[in-house]
Amino acid sequence: MAVELQFLAWAMVLGIVHLFVASFAVTRERGTRWNASARDAPAKPLGPLAGRLQRAQSNFFETFPIFAAAALAVVVAGRLDSSTALAVQLYFWARVIYLPLYALGVPYVRSLVWLVSMVGVGMLLAALL
Repeated sequence: MAVELQFLAWAMVLGIVHLFVASFAVTRERGTRWNASARDAPAKPLGPLAGRLQRAQSNFFETFPIFAAAALAVVVAGRLDSSTALAVQLYFWARVIYLPLYALGVPYVRSLVWLVSMVGVGMLLAALL
């Protein structure tokens, strides 16, 4: 299997990790009764950690579709090379690092790591254009 597809699969796993980590943190704060409810009433604001995890999840889900489409496109177009292999690894590992940085509230470095992930996406797009 192409490295690009392997890292796409691992990025999907990372998306599930984001989903569960944020969900567990929110449920821990708001309780299982809230989690099981229809959530019709306004919820109390989240604490710092749960809020950060939820925002990190949102950020991942904002970038992942573009990454996934680009990774699939380079495979379908047969544009695989060492730069696309590096690109998917940059995206994935930067996103792995991004989650704890965001959870810990680390400024600037977190933004730099996000930028590295987007450089990976840009490299995939460059291979297509």
